[in-house]
Amino acid sequence: MLSMDENSFFYGIDGDDEDVAALKDVSLLKAIVKVYCVSAEPDYSLPWQLRRQYTTTGSGFMISGKKLLTNAHCVEHHTQVTVRRTGDDTKYIATVLAIGSDCDLALLAVKDDAFWMDAKPLEFGPLPNLQDAVTVIGYPLGGTTVSVTKGVVSRIEVTSYAHGDSELLAIQIDAAINPGNSGGPAFNDDGDCVGIAFQAHDNADNIGYVIPTPVIHHFLKDYNKHGHYTGFPSLGLVFQTLSNPDLRKFLYMKPEQKGILVQKVEPLSPSKEILKEGDVILSFDGVPISNEATVPLRPGERIALSFLVSQKFTGDTAVLGVLRDGKEIELMTTLRPPSLLIPVHLKNRQPTYFIIAGFVFTAVTGPLLEENYFEDNIYVQMRLRVAAGFNMAEYEGQEMILLSEVLAHSVNIGYEDISHLRALRFNGIKLRNMQHLAQLVDSCKNPFMKFELEHSTLVVIETGTARASTSKILKEYSIAHDRSQDLRDAREQDVPNGIAVC
Repeated sequence: MLSMDENSFFYGIDGDDEDVAALKDVSLLKAIVKVYCVSAEPDYSLPWQLRRQYTTTGSGFMISGKKLLTNAHCVEHHTQVTVRRTGDDTKYIATVLAIGSDCDLALLAVKDDAFWMDAKPLEFGPLPNLQDAVTVIGYPLGGTTVSVTKGVVSRIEVTSYAHGDSELLAIQIDAAINPGNSGGPAFNDDGDCVGIAFQAHDNADNIGYVIPTPVIHHFLKDYNKHGHYTGFPSLGLVFQTLSNPDLRKFLYMKPEQKGILVQKVEPLSPSKEILKEGDVILSFDGVPISNEATVPLRPGERIALSFLVSQKFTGDTAVLGVLRDGKEIELMTTLRPPSLLIPVHLKNRQPTYFIIAGFVFTAVTGPLLEENYFEDNIYVQMRLRVAAGFNMAEYEGQEMILLSEVLAHSVNIGYEDISHLRALRFNGIKLRNMQHLAQLVDSCKNPFMKFELEHSTLVVIETGTARASTSKILKEYSIAHDRSQDLRDAREQDVPNGIAVC
């Protein structure tokens, strides 16, 4: 590992000649920046407030168009982002242009022209081969100077991205990716950037992961194409591999045919209009799919089918070769990001909540399930995830609504111990989402409000008493509003949601 003083490119270099040789062009360091992020994360258990502000650091680098790349997790929940070039002592304010939570990438811009003086943006290189040497540069914790680590490519495959809970192409290297290294570039021996450091292996030392250039190019093209980031698309289905010969015979597959079995199609996916459960998908855009759901990558290499899908953009079409009842047909589908019942990220939005008579309702989200309460009460978390099934939304805007807690008050006596139960109906009407719940409560003309929760739990409260007590309870618990900003905006706009007055 090399350690370089930020104010000098030539002093403080440690390591042998081979390490130093990895930096054929020391001027590359001028394109690397340290990212400082001040964040204020929402308190998902108490969704009307933020947690204490904190500062984190990461790495990033210059690309063409006077832009910077870093990891999404380096600027998540940002309130202020500043960057400092290697060898400079000045921090510059940066603007976050786009965040790709699924691919853990973020695009930044700096308006100050002084920041870009003598700038030499990095050039991207091709996907490396196994055993190719890579050099990762960044600002890991444990020091203030830029750090250079060298390793080799040990694996290239579709990997789980921890931040986005997604499956995308990644490069595994035999070099540690430490906190703070995230967002730093990985170079090949020609000085081309072949990826961005983003995560380490949980259970092994000296194993790191790099986001490769195909994923980076997709992120940038998506932003340039749409003016904002739309995300990686999905086929919108759950499938089963077909390794068993008897299963293939049962599905009328010929010995030379290979493919995957459609188990379930996402209700909101365009694929729902063309695919059926029990179909066998044989090819994707003419590329044959193996019984193990892999496709060719390069000579002698295979990769998961999701890699081909990830090369598409939202709104693109794909031609599927399908075997249905023993007959081969071709079907065309449109690709779009998955519609999840429990979203993995809120994309820098504040959590939604609604309070009536001390009953706190919120939408179930990935960040909420990562709260300490759910980490310590794994049964509750698993119960909610099981209720979500395949985590596919059945209709646009669907949310899983949770009665998270009851703010104890004389008006809700006897209910104060109820917590973390799904809210299913209000006065007999099935709840669609948080906006629907708020509108139903606001428009309720019945003498009683009846909330039907899971496990046949029933909550009933007199309507007039509930409304009269809410403001008192909010004041007692120092809560400014009875609902989140998005629900306040919806109330002012009187957005229709197919509501029947109860």
